[in-house]
Amino acid sequence: MWLFFTRRLRMWLILPVVVPLATGVLRRLGRALERRRGPSAVSNALLAAGDLGDRARATLGGGRRGRRGRRG
Repeated sequence: MWLFFTRRLRMWLILPVVVPLATGVLRRLGRALERRRGPSAVSNALLAAGDLGDRARATLGGGRRGRRGRRG
């Protein structure tokens, strides 16, 4: 079935699923690392990468999900 879709259409079908999942995984890794070893450059970078997905979603009009669990 995937053969009948163009490459561009496949990317538009995959990206809305893969990008939020990837940013969520990065955010979880950052929180887990921060919980175990305290704040560090690596944990801050992982959390920033997770926030990048939220900002991109808000900019592109996808809306922003809840900010529960945000460090601060």
